[in-house]
Amino acid sequence: MIDMSERTAGSPQAHPSAGAAFPGATSVTVLDVYDWVAPDGLPGGSAHVHLASTEGYLVLSGEGRLQTLSERGYAQTPLRPGDCLWFTPGTIHRLVNDGELRLLVVMQNAGLPEHGDAVLTFPPTVLADPAAYARAASLDGADPAAAARRRASLAIEGYLELREQVARSGPAALGGFYAAALRLAGPNAAGWRDRWRAGALASAELTGAHLDEITANVAGHLDSASVWRIERPAQQRGYGMCGRLTTYPAADAARAG
Repeated sequence: MIDMSERTAGSPQAHPSAGAAFPGATSVTVLDVYDWVAPDGLPGGSAHVHLASTEGYLVLSGEGRLQTLSERGYAQTPLRPGDCLWFTPGTIHRLVNDGELRLLVVMQNAGLPEHGDAVLTFPPTVLADPAAYARAASLDGADPAAAARRRASLAIEGYLELREQVARSGPAALGGFYAAALRLAGPNAAGWRDRWRAGALASAELTGAHLDEITANVAGHLDSASVWRIERPAQQRGYGMCGRLTTYPAADAARAG
């Protein structure tokens, strides 16, 4: 989460924290997409949707595909080194790894996806029961890799069923899944709003304060310019929905030089 707590809105003289300096209240992660084989024989990660956050990919290496379901139906987009793409909330997405696929992932609204904004495409019976959903989504236990693999398989099982419904009935078939996702995420929405105010909104307001200073010919924020650096994380890569994660948290940033 990007921390804007050191600045009061409307106070252009306040110095932003390291977290505030991280661009645009986003998060940055290197993603090595799973090569686990799903129920349909394709290697890759879980299928899921974000309800409030846009997600962007820059392909670093390898090859793969992005499969999506949305109001435009089913689509598949090739992923090759150097490709850059992003998708908006409501896009159900699945990564297919055709060979050592590695991505740089930029996520809008840092903190929201980690607190319930991402909903996995489990079968309807699991989506209908919050307790069952929580158990299926959890990586708690002695073997997180096995739990992540089971989670991915179950999400693809539900995704394939949903894709067949869209093929038969059109994008309107997504309505049931969206309704279930909103019921699951609803209890978290108040907390999301607090995180949005402290992150994305505060970041935009800080730019407004900078523009006020520029208009008034006041150096202000220019006098406090600085460079921040996050060292390559030393901890073991985490198990995400789509692959192994190397995260770069803004809270760990330190002044460079």
